[in-house]
Amino acid sequence: MNLARWDPAVESTEATALVFPRPRTAADDEVGLQRVLKLARTHLGMEVAFVSEFHGDDYVIRAISGDASTMNLAVDQSMSLAGSFCVRVLAGTLPPVVAEARRHPVTRELAVTQEHGVGSYVGVPLLGPTGKPVGMLCCLSRGANPNLDAQSPRFLQLIGELVSDHLRSPGALARTAVLGEAAQIRSVLDSGQIRMVFQPVKRLEDDVLVAYEALARFDDPAFPTPAHAFAAAARAGIGVELEMLAVQRALDQLVDIPDHLYLGVNLSAEALVVPAVQDMLLQAALGNNLGIEITEHTEVHDYTELTAATDILRSAGIQIGVDDAGAGYASFRHILKLRPTVIKLDLEIVRDVDTDPVRQALTRSLVSFAAEADAVLVAEGIETETELMTLRALGVGFGQGFLLARPGPLPLS
Repeated sequence: MNLARWDPAVESTEATALVFPRPRTAADDEVGLQRVLKLARTHLGMEVAFVSEFHGDDYVIRAISGDASTMNLAVDQSMSLAGSFCVRVLAGTLPPVVAEARRHPVTRELAVTQEHGVGSYVGVPLLGPTGKPVGMLCCLSRGANPNLDAQSPRFLQLIGELVSDHLRSPGALARTAVLGEAAQIRSVLDSGQIRMVFQPVKRLEDDVLVAYEALARFDDPAFPTPAHAFAAAARAGIGVELEMLAVQRALDQLVDIPDHLYLGVNLSAEALVVPAVQDMLLQAALGNNLGIEITEHTEVHDYTELTAATDILRSAGIQIGVDDAGAGYASFRHILKLRPTVIKLDLEIVRDVDTDPVRQALTRSLVSFAAEADAVLVAEGIETETELMTLRALGVGFGQGFLLARPGPLPLS
């Protein structure tokens, strides 16, 4: 490293301008972060520079500059802190600069040195608002770098202060929140800790039980409602995995449902087009009464693909239902495109239907529509006797809600 040509004031000013253009957007922040990482690695003569964030016992790569594939590194890659250089730098058992990683008495024994082909390393902590480390800024090369010296981590620390400021930007904080949610959802997936409850669906004219709807519950306080958990999973890109786990937990209890009753499970359109999901449902449908309710977790971009999936399921005797009818344009589009055999009347229509003429008119229209379409209409969220009486009078055949039965553990047959 040629220190004679390095002017900290000039380079810090340049880096600041790169990371903090005013006014800036989230896209500007990303471009600025890439530029400052490139500045770090090129100045130190290293092949790769990356920013990581700590999440529990792991660290996740937030951004990379350089040809990271040659060192088996990638953005969003999660690795254990226990075997890393990072945790040892923070603990003081490893210096922040290692010019020859394969000769150093600590790093030569670490599996990560061989796994990622680390020949030289410089790493400094990134500090959060409280002054505690929240991640690392690291530069790596596959070969030894004898030019690294005591000035190298000092330079990288200067860059790290700029990166720490970047990580406190609104866009970066939002991404950190998503990564935190992803770690919590991944923990649920790995442990299988999801609890299913079942809400009865009854025929309104005589209160006869006809089906159960399976509903997921999460005991993690980070997810006060199931909607919070599924939304977090979708933001993290693992929504389908969580849906599959919930459905599998529900299907595991099919043996406890009497043969004459149906079990309804909720799935997004995104999940329904996944072959593994279809195979799971088709296998469970053998000898069982099964139905799916298509939720609106994600927007439908290709109805041709979705219709092909529902046709396969329908041919196996699986009932196709559309959830939240009347809640918005999307639910009506589902009905028109998918031709469901079950239509769920949204609870916002059911609530106060006994006193609101507009809600009554919409319900009456859907009753007529369902009859013409040869579909069953089910009212959700029935909570009062007067709502129940009104729905009966309007011709709604089936319903569910706290008045009829609360969700709970499935009774044994």
